[in-house]
Order: sequence, then C-alpha cells, then structure tokens
Amino acid sequence: MAYKNYILVCGGTGCESARADEIFRNLQKEAEAQGVKNDVQVVKTGCFGFCEKGPIVKVLPQESFYVEVKPEDAKEIISEQVVKGREVKRLLYKKDKIASDKVKIEDIEFYQKQFRVVLRNCGVINPENIDEYIAREGYTGLEKALFKLSPDQVIEELKAAGLRGRGGAGFPSWLKWDLTKKAAGDVKYVVCNADEGDPGAYMNRSTIEGDPHSIIEAMTICGRTIGAHEGFIYIRAEYPLAIDRLKIAIKQAREYGLLGKDILGSGYDFDLEIRLGAGAFVCGEETALLQSLEGKRGMPVPKPPFPAIKGLWQRPTVINNVETFANVSVIMAKGADWYAKIGTEKSKGTKTFALTGKINNSGLVEVPMGTSLREIVFDIGGGIRNGKKFKGVQTGGPSGGIITEKALDEPITYESLSALGSMMGSGGMIIMDEDDCVVDIAKFYMAFCVDESCGKCAPCRIGTKQMHDILEKITNGTGTEEDLLKLEKIGKAMTKASLCMLGGSAANPTLSTIKHFREEYLEHIRDHKCKAGKCKSLVVYEIDAAKCIGCGLCARRCPVPCIKGEKKQAHVIDTAKCIKCGECFTVCKFGAVVKS
Repeated sequence: MAYKNYILVCGGTGCESARADEIFRNLQKEAEAQGVKNDVQVVKTGCFGFCEKGPIVKVLPQESFYVEVKPEDAKEIISEQVVKGREVKRLLYKKDKIASDKVKIEDIEFYQKQFRVVLRNCGVINPENIDEYIAREGYTGLEKALFKLSPDQVIEELKAAGLRGRGGAGFPSWLKWDLTKKAAGDVKYVVCNADEGDPGAYMNRSTIEGDPHSIIEAMTICGRTIGAHEGFIYIRAEYPLAIDRLKIAIKQAREYGLLGKDILGSGYDFDLEIRLGAGAFVCGEETALLQSLEGKRGMPVPKPPFPAIKGLWQRPTVINNVETFANVSVIMAKGADWYAKIGTEKSKGTKTFALTGKINNSGLVEVPMGTSLREIVFDIGGGIRNGKKFKGVQTGGPSGGIITEKALDEPITYESLSALGSMMGSGGMIIMDEDDCVVDIAKFYMAFCVDESCGKCAPCRIGTKQMHDILEKITNGTGTEEDLLKLEKIGKAMTKASLCMLGGSAANPTLSTIKHFREEYLEHIRDHKCKAGKCKSLVVYEIDAAKCIGCGLCARRCPVPCIKGEKKQAHVIDTAKCIKCGECFTVCKFGAVVKS
C-alpha cells in the first residue's frame, strides 16, 4: 500500500523515556481522527543518534526532521503536514535559534562526518518488522554463507575485510572464528556479548533496539562457518526494550525459516537463546560471561586455553560483541573489498561511540576509523557546553584513560589510543571541561571498579581498594606526594598481575590523569585546593562583601547555621563551622557567595 507520508518516530530507550511512545500513539490517533489514516504510515524506529535533540520525528518524503517533539505536537504534525502538506516550522531542526531556513538531515553538523555501517538501519526501519530488514539487503549475507561460500571462504572474506573485535581488544575476528572452526569437537557454540556495562555507554543496546535482525543473521553465519548449531545472546536484564525486540526478531526469523531446523532448505540447523545477565561489569570479560551462562558466579578463569578452544561447557566457542556481529552482516552482503576501503590500514571499518558528558550534541555516533578526536568533539559534538574550555575525553570507560587537548588531532585507531595511554573499549566517550576535577574522576572510576571486582584475584581485589583509599585521601586534603608514587606502583602491579582486564586496566584512568595532570594532583596535596570545586573537603565558601546586599537568604538556607550578618549588611561565613553543603552558593542571586 502506497502512503502519502511516512512518519518515523524514534523508539530508542532515550526517546521512549521522553514520551516517544505517547507521540507515536498520538500520531496514529490523530491520523484516524482527522480522516487520513490511509494516507500516512506511522513507524516506530530505532535510535536516530541525535539524543540531545530527542524525541525525534522524521516525515517522508519531505525529509522533515523534527526535534524535541512533545506528545501534544502530534495533532499539528498531522493537520499541517499530512492534511495540508505544510511543514511545522517551529519543530524543524535549526542551526541556531534565529535560523528560518529548513536544514536537511545531511546538512546537520552532527551527521555530516558520520558514516553509518553498524547503525545503517537504526532510525530507518521498524525493528519489529522482518520484511523491512530484508528489504535493505537483510539476510543476503546468510544466503551467501549457506549456498555460495564455503566456511573457509567466509573466514577469508572476514580476513580480507580486516574486521577486528569491537569489544575493546581489537582481536582479528577471522582468526577467532578460524581457531574455533579448526578446534576438535562435534559441539560448538556462538555467543554474543550484549552485556555492555561501561558507564555512559549504550551503543550495543541501541544497535539491538534498532536492528536486532543484523545480530541474528551474523550469529547464524558464524554458526554455519564454525560448525555450531546453537547460540546464546547474553544481555543484561536492565535492557528491557532491547530484550523485547530480540524476542520478536527471533520469533519472526523462525517463522521465515531463517532460524531453527533446515534453514532455507540448506540442511543446516541453528537456533538462538536469550540469557539475561544481572548487571555485573566483570561479565563483560569473556570467561566470566561464560561462567555466568553456565549458571555459575560470573568470575574470570585463567587463559589459556582460550574460549575458541575450550569455552562454554568446555566446548569451542566464538564470543563477539554486538557491534562486531553487526559488521559481519554488512561485510557478507556488500563484500570485503567495499568494507576494507573504510578506515585505516590496520583499523578497518567504522566505530560507534556514545558521546556524553560536557558536550553540546550528546548522542550515538559512528565514524570511520581514523577520524580525529577533534572532529568528533567539535564538528559532530558541537563543542563544549556553555563555551567552557575542553579538558579531556575519557575513552574506554573504567578501562581507558583521559586524552588531553594535545592529542585532539590524533586519528582514532586501536594503536593510537593505546599509545596515548587509553583504549578503544566498547565505545564510551565522556567529554570533560574545565569544571571537572581529574582526581575526583579517577576516584569515581576506581570506586566503580572496587564495586565491580569479583574478588577472585588479589591484585584487583586489594589493589583497587588501596588505590581508591589513596585517592580518597587526596580529595580529602590529607594526601602526600608519596601517595602519587604509591598509586603508580600499585597501578603498574595490577596491570601486570591481575587475572582479567577489569583489574588489568582499572588503574588506567588514575595513571593517565597523574601523567597528564600531575600539577592538579599536587595542588590538592600541597595547597589543599580543588580548582574545579568538586572535592567537597577542599572547597571554601566565602562572601564577597562588595556584592552582598544583606538579603539573608543564604543564612536562612544554611543548615548549620554558620552565616551571620545584620539585615542589609554584608554577611560573613564562619568557615570553621561550615559543612560545605553549597546551599548558600546555590541560592545567592547576586553572585556574592564565592567558592574557592
């Protein structure tokens, strides 16, 4: 059925939390109420990526890109655009507040330097409709793997494409598949790591929400290649929308003969199960994940043997994360030559990032490998909020490090990030400005690692707690210069001796900040000051007598109280009694309360 208009509503978790589902339902109701039900199709898609401007609604064929849409806007979108053929100009994305001209999606700075491979279907198709996935070359890669290419040829295709694991380590995907294919045993498994526990990261979740069939197709291709007949998607229970869409997609694939017995009449059997994780960060490590899959406590085990040889239930197992599998489907459909042209010589393809923190355009981005950090932060991300100065970017989550302004023009590759003392990780990218304290940030990540450590090995169990306690001392103003040496010594020992990469990389944020911001640590230690004002114990609140009008609001809000002064006279804070809650600073309307 041909429609006059197609309305795409972002159905990712971010927009859903901002009432996108209500927008979707209101659009359907208004279309019926205004008598144009047969003229318009309303579709709920995956994430558009531009989360800062959500909820997003896109209307075709006019390519109208509406941002910050509210449920009550549905009536006007239908009455103006569908009934009268006129765009709702107040909802269109504008480069600035005074711009009046329509901006096409390809002209929006956020999208200009992106190249969508993994996210190719997100925001484009209905993730709950298998026909829409098939219409965009879906399952053509599986058809090739079943009828046109041998398992060895599939592995050669991945090798020629240069695909490396997107979970963080960057291990060549073809080699992992080849090792498992050649491993002895009649029973083998395929596992998708959809755990994604990094703070601020949501790339894998969004990929599943917007394009679940790409993961199902790739896992089936993998199963056919290595000789496996069963696969598991390990996903954290905190992702209910992604889980629901996976269940729908698996059911549809079975109904279409793309999963189960005798797939497409090829004689090959393969099926999938969803297994829910309880949110343990350590279960992002492959051996801990397998332990959890087996019903045991999620704790890593020593390697070798590697899972490719002895994995799930001691059987050869391929484990790849969501983004890696999403690339496989495209490589098989478009060919290795097409894919290998994207990126750099050693880092092929694209990388997805969750761009968050002190950035104007937060959201989900996908760029070719080799794109510079400056392009991501200032061209795609639109620069730092409120005109503040860029301080650093944390890549790789708790396992990564902070990259400073000096390295903004470095290309993003596995090798370059490692050389800078950070790592690719799964793709979290948190932007910091001049108001952030690196010591406080290092303490936050170390506290996270203390909580998430499984406790199996002493370097991680003891080392993370020791480092956190030292960072706590420094932020409290009781640290010494000797503590910096202790942090470096303990961090290096953890890196070398920990059983898995949780402990092996937990010191990275601390070590990188000591390297790049040593003076800031020394300021905390020697001067007992936190320039950013984040370390509560080191903050001093004072009142500027020249600005204070004696309104008394600060004194009334002070819980101690420690603020004295006559009405219409400058007030004074007794710093000895001050508990540094910051209420006076927050309520003062005249900028008289100074934080130093």
